[in-house]
Amino acid sequence: MYVMFVKADRPRHIPSLSRSSDDSMENPNGEMCRNPTEVKMSQIVLPCHANYCGELSAGQLLKWMDSTACLSAERHAGCSCITASVDDIHFITTIGVGQVVNITAKVNRAFTSSMEVGILVSCEDLFSNRQWKVCHAFATFVARRTEAGKVQLKQVIPRTQAEQMEYSLAAERRRMRLIHAEIINDLLSSCSSQTVSERLDYQDAVPAERTRVESVELVLPPHANHQVSTFGGQIMAWMENVATISASRLCNAHPTLRSIDMFHFRGPSHIGDRLVLKAIVNNAFKKSMEVGVCAEAYQGGEPLRHINTAFMTFEVLDNDRKPCTLPRIRPEPVDGKRRFQEAIARKKIRLDRKYIISCKQSEVPLSVPWDPSNQMYLSYNNVSALKMLAARNNWVLTSEKNKVSLYTLEENQTLCFKVETHVAVAAEQVFLLLSDLRRRKAWDHHYQYVKLITDSDEDDTIYRVVTPSVTKRGKVQDFILLASRRRPCDSGDPYLIALRSVTLPSYPPTEDYNRGEVLCAGFSIWEEENTFTKISYYNQATPGVLPYISTDIAGLSSSFYCTFASCSAFLQENKESLASLPTSTL
Repeated sequence: MYVMFVKADRPRHIPSLSRSSDDSMENPNGEMCRNPTEVKMSQIVLPCHANYCGELSAGQLLKWMDSTACLSAERHAGCSCITASVDDIHFITTIGVGQVVNITAKVNRAFTSSMEVGILVSCEDLFSNRQWKVCHAFATFVARRTEAGKVQLKQVIPRTQAEQMEYSLAAERRRMRLIHAEIINDLLSSCSSQTVSERLDYQDAVPAERTRVESVELVLPPHANHQVSTFGGQIMAWMENVATISASRLCNAHPTLRSIDMFHFRGPSHIGDRLVLKAIVNNAFKKSMEVGVCAEAYQGGEPLRHINTAFMTFEVLDNDRKPCTLPRIRPEPVDGKRRFQEAIARKKIRLDRKYIISCKQSEVPLSVPWDPSNQMYLSYNNVSALKMLAARNNWVLTSEKNKVSLYTLEENQTLCFKVETHVAVAAEQVFLLLSDLRRRKAWDHHYQYVKLITDSDEDDTIYRVVTPSVTKRGKVQDFILLASRRRPCDSGDPYLIALRSVTLPSYPPTEDYNRGEVLCAGFSIWEEENTFTKISYYNQATPGVLPYISTDIAGLSSSFYCTFASCSAFLQENKESLASLPTSTL
């Protein structure tokens, strides 16, 4: 079987992508209008699309997804577009012969010459009138040069709250894509330099060489798009085919594709190319295996061109749809052992990514362990959670004093609050002054002590913060906070400072302090004029935070006003000191 089974709940941190009923809106005449970039495809699954189980093959589904997404990108760009990359894909369920595949794609955000397209795949049973989600994905497309030169894409205008969320999150996903390869390579390099701590029993293991597959495909006109380039989806389908054969050789059974890691197309392929596809099982874990696939192209006697590399995870399901235990693999010397080690590292990265990004917020503990392997995903989660909270449009004004406003939002038994004010200080100066939490105790009396623990990189820092006791005789609280900073992606974006709790082995809870936790908090800083800035502070209240603001929410106090009046004064007093510092210091 080719399509995987995983948890079907929609994660809170990654919202739904293309919901026609939700994302439609009324125009002034009361008529419903759709996103102009939205493209829909519906296909009934025929036997020629199916695998041995009578279910739609993942390769065919990938082709349909790529075609739909490409049409959406070209509708926005007004010119030809090519697939540049596809983020992780996790399939939720299978699709049978006779059922209908519904694919919706739309552009979430456009950058200079590239754009992110969100893809939602659902299945429809015509006899029972049931529909269910199959998978969602994000693909990046690049507009091809025209005779006039490089294309400058027009910006996407979000029309609904859901589209605004996706528009905002697309910038963070783009940042993660740009640094993904570098961070993964660093982690794999450090892993491959280590020895395998687990003693492997090679006697009963299957030689990795037995799983090696090599196949050649000739690119014909039916495999190409209207630009005479090979469909990205077609290449993915061929890669999935050889990966499935490789996985079958290890387990002597029909494997189920569970996931495909994020991958980038490194170069184009055209009609007449010979595409050489190679696959091998890199490692077999107890219930799953990783297959590495490489696609290279050539014409005539020219050297091979690297087109793509992907890593696919497979399982073998028994009659009860439970994963079976897999045989061990014996890696080849040198390169085989390196791939074996790197597969272990990628599995950990995969689990971190799924645990931090893909699960529902209610299932994630307030504090998540931080280490270099999950740093990128924690930072993404931190900023994305703040962006999603800021995008809510149902805030209720609770109180206001001297242009400092307190808003609340109660949803799913969770209380959030927002404090909003304006200052006559440039947005970048506000961002720089509020970014360093060590300076916050100058205006926030709740921050009694702040220590910088580590600078993960230029955008992420971990602090230890000590705050007063929430009761008269209670212990003081301490927090281990990850601060993630983001400058605007373009002129329409705010500066962001996102905060959330993490755990560090070197800073465990102690008897002298109550360890508090922050799930989502931070600042959104909007430049309204050159020297006039709107500051919004958000916090998703937790038991460790709520006591500090509860009297304000109940209307029994206005301490929030005093705190943010002090913040405004702090910004006014210190803006000149930033102007005198060299740019490298800032």
